[in-house]
Amino acid sequence: MPNPLSALGIAHTALSLVPLGAAIYSFARYRAIEPDTRAGRVYLIGLVASVLTAFGLSSTGGFNAGHALGILALLAVSGAWLAPKLSFLGRASAYLATLGWSFSVFLLLVPGINETLTRLPPAQPLASGPDSPLVRGALLAWLGIFALGYAAQVFMLRARRRGAAAARR
Repeated sequence: MPNPLSALGIAHTALSLVPLGAAIYSFARYRAIEPDTRAGRVYLIGLVASVLTAFGLSSTGGFNAGHALGILALLAVSGAWLAPKLSFLGRASAYLATLGWSFSVFLLLVPGINETLTRLPPAQPLASGPDSPLVRGALLAWLGIFALGYAAQVFMLRARRRGAAAARR
């Protein structure tokens, strides 16, 4: 069976694995995406490259939901990067930054889950489209993982803040 992906589709898929790998590494090592680390910078560069290459792809012939999610992911990381620099946000800045970085990972995988389940295995894909129960279930599970992951990050931020406050006393 011929490969159903174009050269740009293959490049986009490969580029999309870069931020995914960097995010997994960051969450395992730092429990968050830390933009000042090498993994954080790789994540950001990979995300931008992935989103930009997605604009050359469209199964509908124009702007689609995947493109919108890419723009939202870029807005999320922009807000995450900016939040710590805005002093009026106070203590909320750390929580908003963490939410932005984590939400961008969530958004990155929404089209990835759909594309994977509707293309693999090539001879008989697991799902027929985005409305497939398998795709919807996988996306619901991914939403749950995101919510639990962010909640865990919030608890870690609070514990870190309490530990720092106790050390100052």
